[in-house]
Amino acid sequence: MNKEEMNIENEENVVDPQNSSEDKPENTDTTEDVAEKTAVEAEKTAEEKYAELHDNYLRLYSEFDNFRKRTMKERMELIKTAGNDVIKSVLPAIDDFERGIKSFETSDKESLQLGMQMIYNKLKTLLGEKGLVEMNPVGEKFNADQHEAITNLPAPSEEQKGTILDVIEKGYKLNDVIIRYPKVIVYS
Repeated sequence: MNKEEMNIENEENVVDPQNSSEDKPENTDTTEDVAEKTAVEAEKTAEEKYAELHDNYLRLYSEFDNFRKRTMKERMELIKTAGNDVIKSVLPAIDDFERGIKSFETSDKESLQLGMQMIYNKLKTLLGEKGLVEMNPVGEKFNADQHEAITNLPAPSEEQKGTILDVIEKGYKLNDVIIRYPKVIVYS
């Protein structure tokens, strides 16, 4: 063997400290474990964040759905009673028509009476189409939630106590909601 061959052989047998697996500690397993733990933690954090965002989304959706339902209900109530103020302002005119018709009954002016009657019927029909219903509680038991007592008269018999004798001013309902209570005389 010559000298060059021996140097080559020695170089091959020389252990390189950077490439030697015998001298190197097993850090690759530890690094993989740390990377795996970090990935698991990141996954848990992402799942927690997803759960939080999903919970917020469900709450927001529920609040919006409740708002939508409440708004729809309010809109329907508004539509049912949209003409409430207008109809209330027309009610005194109906009362005046009724008084005028009564005063014409004693008069000879049949054509005027007929004209007033036609106007009255037309106005009542129009309001009836809009949902206005007249309340006529004569003979019914007095109910403070539905009637307004103007005066009391002594009852001729015990079974007539609390019964409505007469209506002074008619009451009206608009779509089953009382917009004006009838003013009545009650037996006491």
